[in-house]
Amino acid sequence: MSNTTKNIPKHVAIIMDGNGRWAKGLGKKRVFGHRQGAVSVRKTIEAAMETGVSCLTLYAFSSENWNRPKLEVSMLMDLLMEFILKEVDSINENGIKLSVIGERSRLPDKVNKKLDQAILSTKDNDKMTLTIALSYGSRDELINVVKVVSEKVLKKELNITEIDEKIINNHLYTFNLPNVDLLIRTSGEKRISNFLLWQIAYAELYFTDTLWPDFGKEDFFKAIEEYKNRERRFGKTSEQI
Repeated sequence: MSNTTKNIPKHVAIIMDGNGRWAKGLGKKRVFGHRQGAVSVRKTIEAAMETGVSCLTLYAFSSENWNRPKLEVSMLMDLLMEFILKEVDSINENGIKLSVIGERSRLPDKVNKKLDQAILSTKDNDKMTLTIALSYGSRDELINVVKVVSEKVLKKELNITEIDEKIINNHLYTFNLPNVDLLIRTSGEKRISNFLLWQIAYAELYFTDTLWPDFGKEDFFKAIEEYKNRERRFGKTSEQI
């Protein structure tokens, strides 16, 4: 698919779901599914680049995922570091800027160190922004916004009458990203799971039964094609568009 194609979403967000079920279906341990899921991440990044998407945000680890068995969480952190080490050169070569959103203070120091190195090495790239949501929960993000904005009001750095959508946007983790145009969720589940609740207010939702480890370029292209055929009205009538 050419990146000159019209009506391409600027910002695509993906809830990557189904690694565990995929592995279970093969009689394997969950970590096997997570490892195969990393291959799908690589394919999806390539597809997004080929399509001309400006921003790709991947839900890699939610704030609720900390409640999973400790061994699985530890393996996921190791896989994350492994992925960063393997892919950072390719990310740089393709002009991709890496960013991370979420409560990074909960991540292991060794993970944060690798993330910081990768983020720093890609900071000047401008072909696409790849955002990884780690230890992320949208409700936590919004609570943080309320706290920060409230403190500014108390300190008289901000007048309460000035609070509007722009102020909220500027205090989100995603302050430097456009709102999500297309949200994709794999594995047949049809819920948002506390992901970018503010940012997807007018996003097109695309659900597929494909488990994440089976998700490839053609699956991504299919989602983009469906997006292109939808009419985005943003509260207006068809005649007003």
